[in-house]
Amino acid sequence: MNSPRMDYRPFLEKLAQSEALAEWAAQLPAQIAKGLNPKRYGDLPRWQTALDSLPTLTPDTRHLNRSRVGAEGAADEASRQILTDALKGLHPWRKGPFELFGVHIDTEWRSDWKWDRLEQALSPLAGRRVLDVGCGSGYHCWRMRGAGAELVAGIDPTPLFIVQYFALQYYLQDFAVAVLPMGIEHLPEKLAAFDTVFSMGILYHRRSPFDHLLQLRDALRPGGELVLETLVVDGELGHILVPEGRYSKMGNVWFIPSTATLESWLRKAGFRDIQLVDVSTTTTDEQRSTDWMQFHSLADFLHPDDPSLTVEGYPAPKRAVLIAQKP
Repeated sequence: MNSPRMDYRPFLEKLAQSEALAEWAAQLPAQIAKGLNPKRYGDLPRWQTALDSLPTLTPDTRHLNRSRVGAEGAADEASRQILTDALKGLHPWRKGPFELFGVHIDTEWRSDWKWDRLEQALSPLAGRRVLDVGCGSGYHCWRMRGAGAELVAGIDPTPLFIVQYFALQYYLQDFAVAVLPMGIEHLPEKLAAFDTVFSMGILYHRRSPFDHLLQLRDALRPGGELVLETLVVDGELGHILVPEGRYSKMGNVWFIPSTATLESWLRKAGFRDIQLVDVSTTTTDEQRSTDWMQFHSLADFLHPDDPSLTVEGYPAPKRAVLIAQKP
């Protein structure tokens, strides 16, 4: 890592203090180096340059427990413009929103809406070690920390999201939160170390949903809690949509079950006390193009004559949140 602002050492020191996570902490430097290899990711130096151009500003307050995660403090107009230009050098911003020194990062997703749907159903996060699988730039990781989590490890293999996380971390300076450049397959097997594990918007991208559920279970300590959010379709037990070709212009959607089927998958994977917390149709108010994500978004993925369908003719995206316990 060439940028001095991408420093995992404070987080790794915290991780190493946990007996259950110390072995993983020792493995992480090599995994991080592989996940942020500039020879593999040619845009990484450009993103690091944007990160290094962030102005030095001192926050008066930091906010991890409100809709716009971020920091407030004195900043003149010139500094705010430098800040805006640097942050826009990390386009596209998918998950958020964030706000830094009056600069509102209006992300594609209103991820705060998802948090609002599930927050009250969670076991309290205070004092818990949390894993967020496929966390993007880490918006929900910050919300988990704001809810009192002792330590939050987000994992996502996309280098841009890692640099975006460090842009927030530069001002938030909370080293109990990190976004690591890796997927769940890189976790030690049978880790059994986290009190709560989140998997949100990941299951339908997996060719083997059962393998993913078992990986999530194995990351949890006995008695730990899984928070699962994924696409679902209407239907009875056993109903599953397997899209041929693309789904909502996504080529990597494999299985979309009914909620009853999804609950049965969780039971098959060994979970118990399964609760269906929420089912919501995704709207173009929740996912949309903005100045901070200027590519196509949900409105472009729905059928032009019938927004209850995708452009391919499948049911439009609907998402469920389930909570389950590991015995």
